[in-house]
Amino acid sequence: MRLKSVETFRRTRCRAVTVAVTMAGILSTAVLASGGATFADTRDSGITTKLRTADSAPVGLTLDKDQQTITSALRVDLTRDFATLPLHKGTASGETVWYVITDTSGAGMARQLGINHAPKLRNAPRDCPACVQEVKTSGPRLGNDLVHFQGAPDFSLDRTLTPSAKPTTFPPKSFTMGAMAGAGYSPYVRIKGFADVVFNAPIVATGHGPFDVTTHTNTHDRTLGIDTQKMTTDHLFVRGFANGRPIAYLSFDSSDAFTATVERSTFVPALADLQFPNGGSGRNDPADSARASIFTFVNAKVGLENSPPATGATDGPGRSQGLTHALSFPIVGRDAAVANRRVLDGLRRGGDVSNIFSDMPKNFGNSNPREYSPAWDLQVGVYSNAAVAAGRNGLKTDAENVVELAARGVVTAPGGLPLGSANIIINCPALAFLD
Repeated sequence: MRLKSVETFRRTRCRAVTVAVTMAGILSTAVLASGGATFADTRDSGITTKLRTADSAPVGLTLDKDQQTITSALRVDLTRDFATLPLHKGTASGETVWYVITDTSGAGMARQLGINHAPKLRNAPRDCPACVQEVKTSGPRLGNDLVHFQGAPDFSLDRTLTPSAKPTTFPPKSFTMGAMAGAGYSPYVRIKGFADVVFNAPIVATGHGPFDVTTHTNTHDRTLGIDTQKMTTDHLFVRGFANGRPIAYLSFDSSDAFTATVERSTFVPALADLQFPNGGSGRNDPADSARASIFTFVNAKVGLENSPPATGATDGPGRSQGLTHALSFPIVGRDAAVANRRVLDGLRRGGDVSNIFSDMPKNFGNSNPREYSPAWDLQVGVYSNAAVAAGRNGLKTDAENVVELAARGVVTAPGGLPLGSANIIINCPALAFLD
């Protein structure tokens, strides 16, 4: 898979990007199942509110603290599906930037900061200098003092996503990214003089404010609120699954332009060179890889959870996942913002892609914390014609189940190839268990 050059993407910032490149184009030959679900038009016309610098998203139902994997998160809101995270200040090329810290390769540092321990991140610099940026600050602990980054994202791009006609919807007719890495930017960083520890520290806003958390001209497309006085930010999470359990995870970056667009994240092409370029097979990622396996589907059934509980979508009747599923609802091309209530309601009912993690950063069931990494190696499954005809393309929640289906030929990669890495990286830190 080859992406257009960075310069080419910059030239297309005001135009639709053709789907002949990136994952959307490569998967266009896949068998696409029809979906029967409908979704009412959710356009919130006339809303142009921009929250002030000190604003945060309204508070709703709060997840119990002991269900969080990122314990430094002040709270996880189940009404609008966001996490309130500590905000940190930095600079990049003379510009003020604002970032969060979610993971680190150091076990002791993870405990100190209340973030995920991701041992595999120590492999991120291996044969890939652009995958990890070196930052300058005082001491070995990120966030204690002002951090000087080498680069930052450009959030000014206009995110658009127009699905194909139903029932297939995927690949899309067109899309444009909402954010893109500038020169030198990666969410993975190590501190100059203390290069043995790698942090996941994505930048979520630039400038001094006021911050646009409605159309996201200077904030991440999942930022719902930012408060530079209390030093907090509210980041929209995704409802997904791991080891048979519903989870919440944060989405910040992707090495693929279309994936970044549908995930509402930042396009960081350099991450495609993270070791290893072809990933592992199923859940058996090499120990010296920076990646862990994550799974999605092209032609799963389409549908939102019919009657979600107060905590939002879990795995109830009608719930589905995947690319055709996500592109089936009008919300997929609209801005995520507190002002756009119907967008948040649709995502809360399961309108995101809802990927499947292979492992989480805590012990339970068949999950192995040593295999966890926020640098997810995307594997894209296509159900066989027979599976679609028999209705066996419903919700899946366990990576081992997906690998088993692949071994039986029920699920393949696009084009009938064996299921494996699409060489697309998604920076998605684990956040919490939802059950």
